[in-house]
Amino acid sequence: MLSVPEQLKTIRRGATEIIDEKELTQLLKKSIKSGRPLRVKAGFDPTAPDLHLGHTVLLQKMKQFQELGHEVIFLIGDFTGMIGDPTGKSETRKSLTPEEVKENARTYLDQVYLILDKDKTTVAYNSEWMGKFTSVDMIGLAAKYTVARMVERDDFQKRLAANLPVSIHELLYPLIQGYDSVALKADVELGGTDQKFNLLVGRDLQRSYGMAPQMVITLPLLEGTDGVQKMSKSLGNSIGVLDPANEMFGKIMSISDDLMWRYYELLSDISEKDLTGIRSKAKKGEMNPKDAKVQLAREIVARYHSQSVADHAVQEFESVFKQKGIPEDIPEVKTWGEEPMWICKILAENTLTESTSAARRLIQQGAVAVNGEKVSDANLKLEGNHEYLIKVGKKRFLKIVSN
Repeated sequence: MLSVPEQLKTIRRGATEIIDEKELTQLLKKSIKSGRPLRVKAGFDPTAPDLHLGHTVLLQKMKQFQELGHEVIFLIGDFTGMIGDPTGKSETRKSLTPEEVKENARTYLDQVYLILDKDKTTVAYNSEWMGKFTSVDMIGLAAKYTVARMVERDDFQKRLAANLPVSIHELLYPLIQGYDSVALKADVELGGTDQKFNLLVGRDLQRSYGMAPQMVITLPLLEGTDGVQKMSKSLGNSIGVLDPANEMFGKIMSISDDLMWRYYELLSDISEKDLTGIRSKAKKGEMNPKDAKVQLAREIVARYHSQSVADHAVQEFESVFKQKGIPEDIPEVKTWGEEPMWICKILAENTLTESTSAARRLIQQGAVAVNGEKVSDANLKLEGNHEYLIKVGKKRFLKIVSN
């Protein structure tokens, strides 16, 4: 095993919070001395059949723990999935049937082994213990937590303040997730920043059952291709693990340069040293950010398809890019905020045209395109907090990127 400082350097990468790092340091020292790897748990409720890159942030961290020599437990919440995690929801989630959960869980495993080492991954299902719980067991579990503590959750507070219902079974969700850590004797649990409350319940319950509390490591929620909201299939900003190679490559190339570095940190296997080098070159102008993005997109496509398929996707993208006459060094400006803005004003303020009236004339002549589509309405307003590639004539370009 690597030394404690070396392990911590890897564990810290991309992490938002470690609770508690001093305790984790001691745990790592004991692990090295005893030769016993830490039991690292991360739970996934199979609420949908397909994973996207946002889900894989946790999987990447699990992979790092595997490479450090620790035991990784991929927990499928086939029991909790029938309840539905209330985290971040403004209303009660629709419960899934056991059949839906089972089918979704099957497809999960096909996808996670594209990242995790199958031979080093322990797969568990929380129905294994929760399915055996009696009503007496559930009452005993509920007795270990107070209503006051439970409704401290931000999402519960918001719903109660708005006179929206909070169902009793939703209050049980964090308890059951927390009990998973008791059943698995977890040393470490990973989760998104939105899962912090649930992860801390696990620490509390382990203490209640006379166990040492698990370490909690939270990871950021990955923004989608819009660079604003967290990645979600329902928002149309996701990059699916099962997306076709060319589509996956194109989506990654569409993200802003700023967001690219976040994707690198959370999704790439590149070393910290090499990533620092690439960022430094891009900042100094020694490397075109587009080339860095191609490298990232190639790596991710190769992971979920193959290296040869990734190389072909690069060739296809470059071919289309050149056919459209799009230069590599397009100037970029930040998006303007929430309110829509008149297209002619955008062109004039960014010196693509001399004035709004000149912009109007060019639009009427069919000389202006936004994201590859010719603009025919001179009164068009573009929504704020979105990314756009604007072309005026044959040689003037502007890329508007998210804040």
